[in-house]
Amino acid sequence: MAAAPREHTRTYFLGKLATELEQHGLTAVLRPYPPALRISDPDTAMLVETIDCVPLSDGWFYRWSWGELVGLADDPALAAQRIVRVLRR
Repeated sequence: MAAAPREHTRTYFLGKLATELEQHGLTAVLRPYPPALRISDPDTAMLVETIDCVPLSDGWFYRWSWGELVGLADDPALAAQRIVRVLRR
């Protein structure tokens, strides 16, 4: 069964975020269903976070596992900076 267009969009945005996070030295693995990123810092393997991507009335947004928004999916570089700041405290 083919994935719905919404899932393709979600995967596209998560892929862009994964690329940004990897440039900061983090590991980002895409979980296929439902699409989400499992993010970790290779230097602190015990700390792992899951980020998903959701459509809201103002566009697509990255979201922490606890439901708080990280930022607009149209700006994966800014979202990656926020995630790095939290994971590297």
